[in-house]
Amino acid sequence: MNIKERFIEYAKIPTNSDESSPSTPSTEKQLALSELLVNQLKEAGLEKVRHSGDGYVYAKLPSNSKKTLPKIGFVAHVDTSPDMSDEHISPNVIHYTGGDIVLNKDLGIVMKVSEYPNLINYISEELIVTDGTTLLGADDKAGVAEIMDMVIRLKESGEEHGDVLIGFTPDEEIGRGADKFDVPGFNADYAYTVDGGELGEIEYENFNAASAVITVTGNSIHPGTAKDKMINAVQIAYELNSLLPPWERPEHTEKYEGFFHLTNIEGNVERARVKYIIRDHDREKFEVKKAKMKSACDFINSKYGRNLVECVITDSYYNMREIIEKNYYIIDRLVKAMEEEGVNPKIISIRGGTDGARLSFMGLPCPNICTGGENFHGKYEFITVQRMQKVSDILYRICINAAKI
Repeated sequence: MNIKERFIEYAKIPTNSDESSPSTPSTEKQLALSELLVNQLKEAGLEKVRHSGDGYVYAKLPSNSKKTLPKIGFVAHVDTSPDMSDEHISPNVIHYTGGDIVLNKDLGIVMKVSEYPNLINYISEELIVTDGTTLLGADDKAGVAEIMDMVIRLKESGEEHGDVLIGFTPDEEIGRGADKFDVPGFNADYAYTVDGGELGEIEYENFNAASAVITVTGNSIHPGTAKDKMINAVQIAYELNSLLPPWERPEHTEKYEGFFHLTNIEGNVERARVKYIIRDHDREKFEVKKAKMKSACDFINSKYGRNLVECVITDSYYNMREIIEKNYYIIDRLVKAMEEEGVNPKIISIRGGTDGARLSFMGLPCPNICTGGENFHGKYEFITVQRMQKVSDILYRICINAAKI
């Protein structure tokens, strides 16, 4: 099975995660891909293949060297974003010659070069796109396919390598991918998540992240007799939002700028519930943002002379930079592998997070590598066969280079 066939097989399996579900994995359908991967890893002859039962898959390609070599891990996630439907995914392969791409003629869905100018970088490549009604799932089934392609080729090649450890996780898209990851059992010296974007990207900086859930208790009364009695919880929620800096929202920030992001507001006069995510690369600024959120809630309670607002802030993950900088040789080895494969390395920061951020603070230094895809989480998502293969080649190069250290 080549990498194109492998990716398309994985992409067709629905695996959206669900933030509202408390189970692991958050959706049963993720298990279908996890179980398929277990079978394929066993068929390929890898060792210690195991499924945790809750969506985590582990495997080992043991060292074939007489030397003591680094134990290198590769991690990707099987779930896809719940932001768009994953039902009846129909990947289409296009030999791209330029111009706009009609994804769905009947529905008039077109990916336009004027809106996605990066398309010009993919002329003469095989693009895998959606039919415009679902996401594609290259985030992160491309990473899964690239790791599988690499490790099977490496086993069959007979080239010298150390222990290669494979880990596939559920629920990364909802921030839980590392929750039950067995770091001691994985037993890698360091690892890479294969969960990035354009070819050549290397990421070892990410946001510090927190979530805020705010509950507003109002007082409902007939609007005809409401004067000095009604407290409208929804109006209070909007008032609270107005206290946060409007220029510190995702739509007004870029690069290293953090933000407050209002993700959900629901309720009525009597009760409202508001959800935010809080992000900043700088740990000190991150703490200041959390303090601003609490201060805004305190101000509302003080203004109305009662505890109308309850605020619960929970840290999600931290910037892995402080861990990776102490182990920078991991980046150096990745840069070398890319250069040897003819790829220009681009070290950038993630305006988000990955399993690698959590794993780094769990004792497994784990920067992030590109998959080669673009426009993740939506109907205009795409990836090319050639760039998936190149990422697989980079992973392969990392493994065989370790034997030359």
